[in-house]
Amino acid sequence: CMVSIAKFYLQFIVEESCGKCTPCRVGNKRMLEILEKICQGKGNMEDLDHLRNFANVIKDTALCGLGQTSPNPVLSTLENFYDEYLAHVKYKKCFAKKCKALARYTIIPEVCTGCTVCAKNCPVEAITGERRQPHFINQDICIHCGVCYTKCKFNAIIVQ
Repeated sequence: CMVSIAKFYLQFIVEESCGKCTPCRVGNKRMLEILEKICQGKGNMEDLDHLRNFANVIKDTALCGLGQTSPNPVLSTLENFYDEYLAHVKYKKCFAKKCKALARYTIIPEVCTGCTVCAKNCPVEAITGERRQPHFINQDICIHCGVCYTKCKFNAIIVQ
């Protein structure tokens, strides 16, 4: 997921920045907040405009080389992988399945044996169903942790 890669680079920049100039100190933190929001499925189209604007201001006004180049991963991913940003913002999907908040875990009824392993291991009890009957994941309760997916020995759970 290129959005999460841009977020990863920005986390590094925020941690390593000296903080002497406002564009770098404040702007990069703000861009990181926006990327986190997008990766959580809470972003909107305005956020993409804000990201681009912040990035251009930082690039033009930061005092050092680190600050001036800090928005490059964001600008480059916006330019070359805009469709991934759109998927996150408009459709609330991460096609690389890296952004956990955007993952949707679903049980395939025809494959589920009703062994209850997924339900027993779900930390928030989002999975219901009787033994030897197909189970169901309540999306309103699910925290997208992936425990059910890793515990299912029958590959009855898919990530969408």
